[in-house]
Amino acid sequence: MATLKALSRVENVIFRNVTATVKTNISRFSVSKSTSFKLFNACCWQTCGCYFSTLSQRSGRFYSDPLDAVKDIPNGATILVGGFGLCGIPENLINSLLKTGVKSLTAVSNNAGVDDFGLGLLLQTKQIKRMISSYVGENVEFERQYLSGELEVELTPQGTLAERIRAGGAGVPAFFTATGYGTLIQEGGSPIKYNKDGTIAIASEPREVCEFNGRHYIMEKAITGDFALVKAWKADKAGNVIFRYKFLFFSLVVQPYFRQAGSCFP
Repeated sequence: MATLKALSRVENVIFRNVTATVKTNISRFSVSKSTSFKLFNACCWQTCGCYFSTLSQRSGRFYSDPLDAVKDIPNGATILVGGFGLCGIPENLINSLLKTGVKSLTAVSNNAGVDDFGLGLLLQTKQIKRMISSYVGENVEFERQYLSGELEVELTPQGTLAERIRAGGAGVPAFFTATGYGTLIQEGGSPIKYNKDGTIAIASEPREVCEFNGRHYIMEKAITGDFALVKAWKADKAGNVIFRYKFLFFSLVVQPYFRQAGSCFP
């Protein structure tokens, strides 16, 4: 209640300041009431527009070179990558990571691209240590590295993957879903990494099971990332992003991570 009262006081202060500014500007002209209302609305947006942002700190920066936008991604970072298949992926940022030479990345994405495009390029140079994805069927190098014990793979149902990312961005540590109950996802033991001799080096852990209204659900933990790479149509320095068409795929669920330590837009 105290917070609501404080926000109300701030809103009143802003409104009074805007009203005073608008009245000053409108008083210079002889206009009708309808025109005054239009001018008032226009001045309101011009005066207050900079305040409407989901960022706690308005420290976003624009870069003309995508390499400058990703050069501070360190070894061992977890990157959340938007797009679906080869559609709407941030190919310029991915290509820039090739140039930085960053290693031991954990990549969270719908898929791992193909051998010569998308995240497949980072697999070719062995810059990715672990893939968390829902589909990997069209990348020969991905398959080779996984089966030979060079790559860790955490296969996750697509809807569960999207919700794990969304939950992490919303501050929700875990959630329950019926997807995966009665499978290796629930039971554990699914191979994440193989030894060179084909035995399992790292296996998935069993999930906690709860029953709600007569139906069984398993607990899935949220995924949190260090950086989010997306391809968007428009962006501003306040961290607001507009997606179009295929750019929407999986990019919306990683967007909350733009709030962390500012945003960079190539």
